[in-house]
Amino acid sequence: MSLALSKRVVVEALGTLFLLAAVVGSGIMAERLANGNSALALLANTAATGAALVALIVTFGLLSGAHFNPAVTLSIAIRRGLPWHEVPYYWLAQIVGALMGVMAANIMFGLPVIFLSQHPRAGMAQMFSEFVATFGLLSIILGSSRSQVAVVAIAVGAYISAAYWFTASTSFANPAVTLARSLSDTFAGIRLVDVPGFVLAQLAGAMAATFLFAWLDPWRREQI
Repeated sequence: MSLALSKRVVVEALGTLFLLAAVVGSGIMAERLANGNSALALLANTAATGAALVALIVTFGLLSGAHFNPAVTLSIAIRRGLPWHEVPYYWLAQIVGALMGVMAANIMFGLPVIFLSQHPRAGMAQMFSEFVATFGLLSIILGSSRSQVAVVAIAVGAYISAAYWFTASTSFANPAVTLARSLSDTFAGIRLVDVPGFVLAQLAGAMAATFLFAWLDPWRREQI
């Protein structure tokens, strides 16, 4: 029997908080220790993010579904795995959790709680990268959802780790993550002006994967 909505919302907020703390915090640490070596910094950021995703999905997957991503929540609702009236609560929890995670990372490293990123991530190549990254992420989730939570967690963590390197945008693939990362002018940041383009590309990629899998694997209740 699933948890009450109020508890699942708390789980989504907490999981997204830790995800963003891992993404942004590891980016700050990597940038400080890499002595200007961007490849090394990205490798460290990748490893921390992938590991955090596996741990968080294993921990929270059976509680809330471990979406941590508005695009995933939308896809699961379309596939009848989440009632539509619960979607706004999941989205709010994910956004609030993401913002708190970035603020926590900033504080842990002695930075201002909020300072807008000046890291440019604009142009069609970046937006197409986000379409591809999110399409791939939803494909991994929907395709592996018949498996146990641990298998899904490993698949998602591995995919995001790989997508850091094969996409020009380093695979944000998450509207809540994208918005929150605009609040930290560090290695993992993005200019606020570039956020809308990323979010639109992510939603387009998520919907493309959702409807592809509706054809490949007809509608059924999704667990994650």
